[in-house]
Amino acid sequence: MSEQNRETLGSRIGFLFLSAGCAIGLGNVWRFPYITGKYGGAVFVLIYLVFLIILGLPVMVCEFAVGRASRKSMSAAFKRLEPAGTKWHIYGIFAVAGNYLLMMFYTVVTGWFLKYFFATLSGKFTGLTPDQIGNVFSETVGNPKTLIIWMGIVIFLGFSVCFLGLQKGVERITKIMMSALFLIMIGLAVYVIFLPGSAKGYEFYLKPNFKNLLSGEKGLWDTIYAAMGQAFFTLSLGIGAMEIFGSYIGKDYSLTGESLRVIGLDTFVAIFSGLIIFPACAAFNVDAGSGAGLVFVSLPNVFNAMGAVAGRISGSLFFLFMSFAALSTVIAVFENIVAFPMDKFRWSRTKSVVINFFAIFILSVPAALGMNIWAGVHFGRHIASIDAMEDFIVSQNLLPLGSLIFLLFCTWKSGWGWDKFIEEADAGDGFKFPKNKIFRFYLRYIAPLIILTVFIAGYFDIFGK
Repeated sequence: MSEQNRETLGSRIGFLFLSAGCAIGLGNVWRFPYITGKYGGAVFVLIYLVFLIILGLPVMVCEFAVGRASRKSMSAAFKRLEPAGTKWHIYGIFAVAGNYLLMMFYTVVTGWFLKYFFATLSGKFTGLTPDQIGNVFSETVGNPKTLIIWMGIVIFLGFSVCFLGLQKGVERITKIMMSALFLIMIGLAVYVIFLPGSAKGYEFYLKPNFKNLLSGEKGLWDTIYAAMGQAFFTLSLGIGAMEIFGSYIGKDYSLTGESLRVIGLDTFVAIFSGLIIFPACAAFNVDAGSGAGLVFVSLPNVFNAMGAVAGRISGSLFFLFMSFAALSTVIAVFENIVAFPMDKFRWSRTKSVVINFFAIFILSVPAALGMNIWAGVHFGRHIASIDAMEDFIVSQNLLPLGSLIFLLFCTWKSGWGWDKFIEEADAGDGFKFPKNKIFRFYLRYIAPLIILTVFIAGYFDIFGK
């Protein structure tokens, strides 16, 4: 596809919703609440917000700048901008592979939420005991046919949106989904205010307790590392998932301002997820730090305790909210996957969608089977399943190392370079990127060290136990 014929987004709000939709996903509405509960509530949130700004923001601006300057997806972006004779473009192959790997397990988990929405809407959980609700989740994960069917529905929905085109499909549908997501989320947050006993949940979530940070079970470093990792991974940075949307926009607005807006929307969803979950858990004496099962086991019990009608409506809206959040990421990453062969091999959108539909479906089957009939497949004693290995490759390796490469490419002379990066980042109206020597030094040396810390600590967290 030539640069002149390249598709573009139709509106600024479309760009913001698409970029935010890519960032907003399971990391916000699934992982954020339970990891906040695990690491002590409000203090964790404060540390998380700090790292979101000092680490997530610069990397996001770098991704958007590379995309807008190159007008290419990750398959060709670095090659267009890199100095002659350098090899930065090699990372493009790994970035594209990261998008495929991410979707190979993400589509399976997204299928869980979609299934739970329809199950809650139909009243399947009404009247069930806590043990029976736990059994429903075990049966869902343990049934390969169920997982593959719902995974297939997610993949079909995602690529159908991409098939309609960038503006008529990806941009339009994402606008609708994100608008609905915000409305549902705000409605649920207002509803739980009036639940008796919810005040304790707000106190835990919103009132920092620094004494617990220093003397708590997890300790200061564990809390800082967890917050740093959450801030880093929630924005889907490092594999070009944001870069592609930078390639679709004009130079009307500065990229720092746009990045702040995207991060703001992403953080809004994460924070409001906690404003729904923690008060609801407090009102019905459910452990908010109960891990990944919080959403699929603990919360259905909360909805049941609300009463048959109120619980069914609240639960359905909650899982619809979760489904929209997850599907927004699926659609955004699918668009990146579709754009790769369009840029690289000049494929039409239709051809890319059809071939990638079958590719993603086939590639995602092992993750679904790894949760049941292939559960015996493991990778040493620390990585116990196929989906865990796929997640490990993406989350612990490609995301941090990719973000490191984006930073170095944009700030070092051997890459695209600081001056060209600043010129691109600051083009248009809005907030300008800090250009003083201290911040430049921070981006060149300190931020990469922080990313390397995340990378190395992640290995210790997994393999050092």
